[in-house]
Amino acid sequence: MTKTQIQEKKQNQAPTIDWLTDLNVFAVNRVPAHSDHLYYASMEEAKDASAMKMRHSLNGNWKFNYSINPESRPERFYELGFECSAWGDISVPGHIQLQGYGTPQYVNTIYPWDGHSDVRPPEIPKDFNPVGSYVKYFKVPEVMENKPVYISFQGVESAFFVWLNGEFVGYSEDSFTPAEFELTSFLTEGENKLAVEVFQRSTGSWLEDQDFWRFSGIFRDVYLYTVPKIHAHDIHIHTDLDASYKNADLKADMKFLSNIPAGSKIAAELCDDKGNLITKKSSELTGENSSISIKVEAPKLWSAENPYLYKLYIQIYNASGELVEVIPQKVGFRKFEIVDKIMVLNGERIVFKGVNRHEFNCRRGRAVTKEDMLWDIKTLKQHNINAVRTSHYPNQTYWYELCDEYGIYVIDEMNLETHGSWQKMGEVEPSWNIPGNKPEWQNIVLDRAVSMVQRDKNHPSILIWSCGNESYAGEVILNVTRYFKSVDPSRLVHYEGVFHNRDFNDTSDMESRMYAKPADIEEYLNDNPEKPYISCEYMHAMGNSLGGMYKYTALENKYAMYQGGFIWDYIDQSLIKKDRYGQEFLAYGGDFGDRPSDYGFCTNGIVYSNRELSPKMQEVKFLYQNLKLNVDKYGVTIINENLFENTSNYNLEYILFLEGKELYRNQDQVVIQPQSKGRVEFNWPADLLNLAGEYVIHTSFKLKEEKLWAEAGYEIAFGQYVFAERKHITQIPSGNLRVAYGTQNIGVHGTDFTIMFCRKAGSLISMKYGAREMIEAPLLPLFWRATTDNDRGFFQGFTSGCWYAASLARQSFGLDVEEQKDKVEVTFTYKFSMHSVIEVKNTFTVFADGGVHVKSNYYGAENLPQMPIFAVTFKVAADYDQLEWYAMGPEENYSDRAAGARLGVFTNNVKDNLSGYVKPQESGNRTGVRWVNLTNSEGHGIKISSTSRPVECNFSPYTAFEIENAAHHYELPNVHYTVVTVAGKQMGVGGDDSWGAPVYPEHLVNSNEDMEFEFMIQPIK
Repeated sequence: MTKTQIQEKKQNQAPTIDWLTDLNVFAVNRVPAHSDHLYYASMEEAKDASAMKMRHSLNGNWKFNYSINPESRPERFYELGFECSAWGDISVPGHIQLQGYGTPQYVNTIYPWDGHSDVRPPEIPKDFNPVGSYVKYFKVPEVMENKPVYISFQGVESAFFVWLNGEFVGYSEDSFTPAEFELTSFLTEGENKLAVEVFQRSTGSWLEDQDFWRFSGIFRDVYLYTVPKIHAHDIHIHTDLDASYKNADLKADMKFLSNIPAGSKIAAELCDDKGNLITKKSSELTGENSSISIKVEAPKLWSAENPYLYKLYIQIYNASGELVEVIPQKVGFRKFEIVDKIMVLNGERIVFKGVNRHEFNCRRGRAVTKEDMLWDIKTLKQHNINAVRTSHYPNQTYWYELCDEYGIYVIDEMNLETHGSWQKMGEVEPSWNIPGNKPEWQNIVLDRAVSMVQRDKNHPSILIWSCGNESYAGEVILNVTRYFKSVDPSRLVHYEGVFHNRDFNDTSDMESRMYAKPADIEEYLNDNPEKPYISCEYMHAMGNSLGGMYKYTALENKYAMYQGGFIWDYIDQSLIKKDRYGQEFLAYGGDFGDRPSDYGFCTNGIVYSNRELSPKMQEVKFLYQNLKLNVDKYGVTIINENLFENTSNYNLEYILFLEGKELYRNQDQVVIQPQSKGRVEFNWPADLLNLAGEYVIHTSFKLKEEKLWAEAGYEIAFGQYVFAERKHITQIPSGNLRVAYGTQNIGVHGTDFTIMFCRKAGSLISMKYGAREMIEAPLLPLFWRATTDNDRGFFQGFTSGCWYAASLARQSFGLDVEEQKDKVEVTFTYKFSMHSVIEVKNTFTVFADGGVHVKSNYYGAENLPQMPIFAVTFKVAADYDQLEWYAMGPEENYSDRAAGARLGVFTNNVKDNLSGYVKPQESGNRTGVRWVNLTNSEGHGIKISSTSRPVECNFSPYTAFEIENAAHHYELPNVHYTVVTVAGKQMGVGGDDSWGAPVYPEHLVNSNEDMEFEFMIQPIK
């Protein structure tokens, strides 16, 4: 029995909730899926591109009732006589669980009923299956009177029934593609009662086990629409380029809703992006399926670099010659294919510099707004991200329109994930798998592919169809690929799941893997592979992460068949919630009493869910830039890795700094052709390099003119070079120092300052300059950082927990004081109970000007775990919160995430160094620190500066241990101090994945090695 026969059989039957678990019923009376094109009654309306007059929104307040299961729902609420005026209100679009009804739940791989209900597919839990009963009263708009009227639900999760004026209209599953029904025969004059019954769980829920919050409800737009008497219900725009990629064929296939009157005609006008007519053609309409073709000479080609869009106006005339419909369709000419095992766009090898993107808003969940999408598309373009995978479902139509217009390559992924059906506690268990090879699941799965392709097929930004995500493999999904290729051979097909079962290797045109290590990728690429490689998910950006990303991007130019990847993921899925005092905070799984839950695993974004940039974006922008600036002392070599665009849209700026101070700035215009390189020599005066000290050259490309996505002057690419011209000779300050030896304390006194050491505390305890005391807690060794999400993923707390103890439990076994001319040297020696051999010596040298040189020596031992950080830490008063850095910045950086940082002078506030990772963790570090001024609002404070080599520094309102023990930011204590941490080395943050991937060896702190670092503390008066 075919899908069509199934629908015909059911459409005249009374609706029943048995359909929720019937694999053969997923669309009753639903309008066949069709393209998402707009249409107008005249050319003037079409060119104006304003809102369609033949469309009427039903968004807004609806009457609403919430029931926890089908048995408790108001079963006959759709009847005209049922009174629902006393019901509450709900906003459409919006999730039920974010509007005061029910509870949001976050789970990753398991199904949300795990541990509550023992069901197997296609069964669903009966005791907890929330039902939303929606009612909307409306009058037919004047423009739709005496015309056919349809209703479109753009997204409803996960299954719903529709009634109008007490009559059953239809039923649909698939949360993320439109469901449309004809209402004409059910309408009455005056007020109409629309009733929609939404079930959170259905057969479709087994197919929607994505890593996301589990919501339900009408979460996308709802609108009425009508159509002209002759209406192209579906259009399919085909573009093809000749072998030289110079000339194009354009064909528009059209499907009409009804018989076409004899003598009806069609005309097609193709205009450029300024509205100028390029070519036109007209012909007779030949029937319900008609086509028109146009030859286009030397069109401008579409790419993410230059997303050039033509406008095709399809005009339909009746037999009397009257214009009845105009369809304005944007067209991008491009060709995407595999040539010699490499994916090419318009003949050029493509590299995807991508992200996975959930639709998400911290207040609205997946009910994102146009403003959200505009912010997102601009953010992608500003940070050199050229591709998006719609993880793991089709997005709103407006998103694809933006990708067409702004230039983003898209992997469009159908709404399919059955992760929990085959992967149990990380182990593959395919006997449970759906859809697998089960023919009874074929139609319901294929329906989702059809709905996506038919809606989205005309968007040039979509290069690849994806069969879904993490659903193992099998004949059912292979048939989805066959469908994609049969209806749209112009695109490739992606599916990662065949990695787990090579019997169905033909499902995917490309090798696609998740979280493979760089070495694993190279092994594949060196083994005579048959398919090009992409990382459909890589760099699991959970919390403080993205360390080691450079190892992946380095593969782009090493292997032609390595064609990039998609970071997991773009935006945190955290929700606004209020604490017990009414203060808002960002909440993650489990914070709503949702069980089971995967807790903070939903916070993987390079953008926070409130749409603020994470510090991780600094690294992404740099490693994804197509314009490489390789700087040396005399000039810059520019490598243009663009496929099609030269550098004429940018100004080249270069700046020379000495010790952080700008000496010279200039700007050049240079044109480097795509896939080529050039050289620019610096032309500053030669005598600028005569002074001793450290020089830095910054180079950047900045936009000449405003773009859709950024203002003129925006920096899109950056490179730097650091070099030294002779070292400064440091003079030891001269003057008299007096040492006072007390029973417990030793004081070193100079002109207007006292530096004090305590035998009992085992450290420096006071730095008093004039009347100002700078030390609130003594300088002590530190080996522990607040664990990051990645640290927890590879069990750092278990494997390296002894360093936590060592940071809190030490004993000073030795104190040596040596008085010399113009300086006093005080040394403390520390032992640790966790290992008797380990020894640390901190040596403090006090100079006559009040400066203190600090040197920390660690003497290693064998058979100890890796050390998170080798540092000293102390506290100053919280009033000292103003920072000026000469270091790598401006955002936080770590040894394995510093490629995007630059050496310069930056300012910020101490509180800004606690990054917004939803679960508090190590953050705010800066590498390459030359000096930092820590002052209060009056300019008083201390300067910390490196001596022999740069150090790492962190200034935070909290200690590592306070952060370690807070699950949310609101759990952190009130701010009383500024905590200063100066490190010789801190381990990297890692990021290959967050469930076991360690930090790369070269970015670890090896506890079996001797280490030392040193720095100065000086007063700022």
